[in-house]
Amino acid sequence: MRLSIVLVSPARAENVGAAARAMKTMGFTEMRIVDSLAHLEPAAGWVAHGSGDILENVTCFQTLEEALHDVDFTVATTARSRARFHYYATPQELLPMLEEKAEWISHAALVFGREDSGLTNEELALADVLSGAPLAADYPSLNLGQAVMVYCYQLSSLRLKMAQSITRSDENQLQALRQRAAVLLENVGAADDSKLADWLQQRIGLLEQRDTAMLHRLLHDIEKKLAD
Repeated sequence: MRLSIVLVSPARAENVGAAARAMKTMGFTEMRIVDSLAHLEPAAGWVAHGSGDILENVTCFQTLEEALHDVDFTVATTARSRARFHYYATPQELLPMLEEKAEWISHAALVFGREDSGLTNEELALADVLSGAPLAADYPSLNLGQAVMVYCYQLSSLRLKMAQSITRSDENQLQALRQRAAVLLENVGAADDSKLADWLQQRIGLLEQRDTAMLHRLLHDIEKKLAD
């Protein structure tokens, strides 16, 4: 399984360099950047210190949605839980979740937001799971480089799974399941129930492989019955 580190609109080149250094130290190599060219500034290379290859191979996108175009499972980091999103994992809780996903998903992404304002609600809605590091209340935030290091350190054991090749046809089960669920809600006249739609889309991201396959079977039976 590939794991891409995605930085959304980073403003400070030093933070991008620190993030690259954290990635290289923990064995991660793929950085994507949304709406910023901070990695091209000299300060990014100075701070990266030996991680220049990561900066040289950055892929840039205009929007987060574009940056996630080929990603099967997305984790978005945020300093606080949003009421609309019900599942909020710590970095420690992400590890077993991603280890299980690595058995049947080919590409995951870990998304970090802007230094001053984080990710918008629209950007958070693109994620399967939200995550935040528990912090002391009197100092409630990490800078970008620190945040990337915390997560890369916690997830470093995933390197053993990253070399595995996904050959089964079910690697896109989650995306297909989301689409089928949305169509089903439309067909039964429930598409306007935003709470139900949000809950369903959020829970799908937490399913393990067997549960995903079983839900596909259930939706198939429902679709067949509706078509009769």
